[in-house]
Amino acid sequence: MRASTGQLTGSALQALLRDGTLAGDWILDPDRSGVRLTTKVFGFIPVNGVFGEVSGSGAVAADGTAGGIITIGAASIDTKNTRRDTHLRSADFFETDRHPDIIFAAADIRPAGPGVAVTGALTVHGRTQPLSFEAEVSIPGDGEVWLEAEVRIDRGDFGLTWNQLGMVPMGYTLIIHAVFTRR
Repeated sequence: MRASTGQLTGSALQALLRDGTLAGDWILDPDRSGVRLTTKVFGFIPVNGVFGEVSGSGAVAADGTAGGIITIGAASIDTKNTRRDTHLRSADFFETDRHPDIIFAAADIRPAGPGVAVTGALTVHGRTQPLSFEAEVSIPGDGEVWLEAEVRIDRGDFGLTWNQLGMVPMGYTLIIHAVFTRR
């Protein structure tokens, strides 16, 4: 994942939506997109993971309304620790044999402040919760849109409550770098 360039302001994005420049169907480029998970065990030991499987699509209507979906292969988590990754795939956490995907469905994406406000629903471990966050938007090239966001989630909201000796925090941050290209 690389840092974005050419970040758009909300007003510049609004103009592109209004004039139809971004209208159409978009597909997530899995080779240039990524989702990372980060937290701190015992409150200070960083744990970072990368999901190796990510896919998605989006659409911008002629009136500028936008939405989309991102699907993450839960079993593709890689924290560089095989034992921890196996535990994360188990019934204590993602239970990937029964719940193979983590899905975010964006129902509304609209310019707000310096970027966009994203509203939708996140499904983890078979439970769906509403989720809203802000993202930065960049258009580094023709036919390409980048979304960057850091999203705080509480794993307890999704029934992921395993916590031996209080070592594992409930709060996690998902760091999203989504590159969409025209279909």
